[in-house]
Amino acid sequence: MALVYIEKVTQNQAAFESKVVKIANALGMNPNWLMTVMYAESNLNHLAQNPGSSAFGLIQFLEATLKTLGTTRDKLKAMSNVAQLDYVEKYFKNINADYQSIYDVYFAVFYPSAIGLPDSHTLFISGGSAYVANRGLDTNQDYKITVGEVKAWFSRYIKTGTDTGSTSTAGNTLVYAGGAGLLLLLLLASNNQD
Repeated sequence: MALVYIEKVTQNQAAFESKVVKIANALGMNPNWLMTVMYAESNLNHLAQNPGSSAFGLIQFLEATLKTLGTTRDKLKAMSNVAQLDYVEKYFKNINADYQSIYDVYFAVFYPSAIGLPDSHTLFISGGSAYVANRGLDTNQDYKITVGEVKAWFSRYIKTGTDTGSTSTAGNTLVYAGGAGLLLLLLLASNNQD
């Protein structure tokens, strides 16, 4: 069975799909979760660049994150989509979370310290730079962005029939506070089309 969004991969499709499955198995997650997250972040374009930040690549790595992974944006840019998956795997291994749902995988990229928090938890409030960069997620316009609002935004990328996993927040603990795309600028995401 083909992975979700695999048709969006325009280069090395078979090798990319095989490697995503291998990585997901090693991380203990559903490979469709990883595909969905990469699609939401970059349209599965390993050369995707967010015009409003340094975010680049399959999961929109920030420059500081790439440095912690032992590489640079220029090196990542020179890699094939399949080779870049090594850094996707390394990133998720560094997060060291128990990925119980597709939302855990997304939060690992967007804001890792939110993994396992209840939907009502406030992530960003008006006045902060993270709120400004993500204000489109404040759907009820109450000047705060909650875990639930981020999940609702991300849900539009989840294909019908995709197992989303457990939505329980019990047992998920995370210390890491960085992220590949902490400041998700919706410019790139608003261009994502099925």
